[in-house]
Amino acid sequence: MPYDLAGVFDNRADYKSEKQCQRTSFAFYQAVRDLLPVWVLEDMRTMEVFHWEDDGRACTFTPSEAFLYALVHDHQQYARYLLNRYSVGALEMPSRSFCCCQASTTPHLTVAVRYNRITILKMILDSLKDFSNSERVSYINSRGCFHVEGGKGALHLACELVRPECLILLLGHGACPYVTDRDGNTPLDCLLNQIRRGEPDMRRKHVCLGYLILFMPKFHFQMKGKLEKNPGLWQGLIGEQAFQWLSGLSPPSLFVQAMQKLTQSIPVEQLDPLPDFLKPLDFRLHQYAS
Repeated sequence: MPYDLAGVFDNRADYKSEKQCQRTSFAFYQAVRDLLPVWVLEDMRTMEVFHWEDDGRACTFTPSEAFLYALVHDHQQYARYLLNRYSVGALEMPSRSFCCCQASTTPHLTVAVRYNRITILKMILDSLKDFSNSERVSYINSRGCFHVEGGKGALHLACELVRPECLILLLGHGACPYVTDRDGNTPLDCLLNQIRRGEPDMRRKHVCLGYLILFMPKFHFQMKGKLEKNPGLWQGLIGEQAFQWLSGLSPPSLFVQAMQKLTQSIPVEQLDPLPDFLKPLDFRLHQYAS
């Protein structure tokens, strides 16, 4: 079905009506979902009114808001265009009428993780080179939407949803494994809660555990006391070796410590994808639990 860009509105009143905003907003949603060409989407985005602001203004979608649509529907060409054309502007906070939680500064990261959009997540992380170092650290470690994500950041969400590919991308680009959510939980706490639930995806959970251990020289997390109180359970879930490390009964092996040092010194572009010489660590860390 073709999209008529010229004849959508009959008059100026219709153009600014809330009902018309809903209609054109849905048309844009469908266009992105159907993976229409970038030039069509940009014509729609810049020429039509999609939502109302609190002050009564009718507005088009910003590049940031359009980028969220590209994420949801995995429109990789449109996502790449928006990031290349608008740079950090494509990652700005959407308007209040578009996103209810203005406390979050990373809706794009958390949406990418939730929908497992690995290719677009890599685009986002690569684009952070245009941020200052402090802005990059703040952006990648910030909490997500309180209403949708419960205040969890991208790293927490990658562990909670067991997304090892997203997890290693975030860690490799400088996400802090010690960052806490509003309840004080680290990403490791989220992952251990998932492991405690058992199947499914235990192998993927162990892969995530291996990645976290790789980027955590010190094991600081809330559930450490629970591991110590129930060693039999946790030894069965994560293996004797990992239990010893996480509970502080013994330090990681020299091999693991060497790999941890390497991850701190290797440039980001060489950690994506994980280089072959680090992949054996992945298998050694969860082999004991398989």
